[in-house]
Amino acid sequence: MSNPVRLVIFDCDGVLVDSERITVRIDVAVLAQLGWTLTEAEVLERFLGRTDEYMASQIEAHLGRPLAANWDEPFQRLYRDAFEADLKPVPGILEALDAIVVPTCVASSGTHERIRYTLGLTGLYSRFAGRIFGAGDVVRGKPAPDLFLHAADRMGVRPADCAVVEDSRYGIEAARAAGMRAFGYAGGLTPRHWLEGRGTVVFQDMRELPRLLGP
Repeated sequence: MSNPVRLVIFDCDGVLVDSERITVRIDVAVLAQLGWTLTEAEVLERFLGRTDEYMASQIEAHLGRPLAANWDEPFQRLYRDAFEADLKPVPGILEALDAIVVPTCVASSGTHERIRYTLGLTGLYSRFAGRIFGAGDVVRGKPAPDLFLHAADRMGVRPADCAVVEDSRYGIEAARAAGMRAFGYAGGLTPRHWLEGRGTVVFQDMRELPRLLGP
């Protein structure tokens, strides 16, 4: 029998905030302007759960040239306007957070600035202030386990006693590599089969999470 969960590590985008529908749509438009035509499904498969740096490296590889230092600045207003108009918490996450009694934290592939911004827009920031870990905190992003291991270390909990809640295949792979229990949220954009596998509980309704985590 596994040890009780002593820390729940949440991804941010698609797990706490329902941002991925917005982001993927705008990513398609931005990539098209840069000269790379991809469908929403292709953007989802290539980039969901990866860092901005990874996405930039793939754009450069496809275009065969380096991007300018501030290449993304003209596009930031597109994301901010859409988030401010439409961003909401993931359905059921407020009820889940209210019912989870063990410590929680956030470990996201986003920057600290972006995490604060999206959690702030949705009223979730105060629930995690001081317990937020971002892509810049480690050298290797997901699917490497580094960010989750860093979060566990900072929170003072053994990896084996941690549960990770993710909605991307790269995040689930990172959780498994970290030796943590993985909970794959399939209520968003990610196909269920991308999340299924060893040591992973896949679920559709965030309200079910407290029960799935166990006593």
